[in-house]
Amino acid sequence: MPHHILAEPGDVAPVAILVGDPGRATQISTLLQSARRYNEHRGLLGYTGLFEGARISAQTTGMGGPSAAIVLEELAQLGVRTVIRAGTCGAIGKHVGVLDLVVATAAVPVDGTTRQYLNSDPFAPVADFAVTTALVEAAAASGRPSHTGLLVSEDAFYRQADDWQRWRERGALAVEMEASTVFTVALLRGLRAGCVCLVVNDTSHPGTWHPADTRREAEDALVRVALQAAKHLAA
Repeated sequence: MPHHILAEPGDVAPVAILVGDPGRATQISTLLQSARRYNEHRGLLGYTGLFEGARISAQTTGMGGPSAAIVLEELAQLGVRTVIRAGTCGAIGKHVGVLDLVVATAAVPVDGTTRQYLNSDPFAPVADFAVTTALVEAAAASGRPSHTGLLVSEDAFYRQADDWQRWRERGALAVEMEASTVFTVALLRGLRAGCVCLVVNDTSHPGTWHPADTRREAEDALVRVALQAAKHLAA
């Protein structure tokens, strides 16, 4: 039995949406029929229910790669085979706007968790093609502006980086904290993984940060895109 997600095999669906914020897991649970909470230990809220006939779980990971890796390892033990990270990010790309959606094809592993898993070997943490395709299609159907491409995953949320231009020139669209770890652990454990993020700030303009009470509609679009993709993948 896992140490942090106190659940049994069968409690968690084969397809799970991963969210950093436990409040977002609860938000997703309100969109599921017959939702049941299978974990609350350590604040890692997890729910399983039906979305338009498909059995789907929503699982909190907490913030950052170390916590996300623990959760994903334990979900794999519990029988999860496909995961979608639905989170937030900061825009790097010039044409990526605040409150747009970004679907990741891969993530630059600047974080420490990925480095430890790989013993610092060169590696390309990539998303699964089928999961990415489902997310791209769901994002397009949502009507919200969306972009598909490269993320940067790092650890230091409040770091005032001076290298965003460098990553911009290399084609990165946005920065966040978990995708590289999620893709790496998924590849190592034989899982399918994808990621969709809502842009909540522009790294070049600190004053563009959107507080939670002004982005509810966009966050609702984020979770519905993840749910639609999860439904397709569950089928």
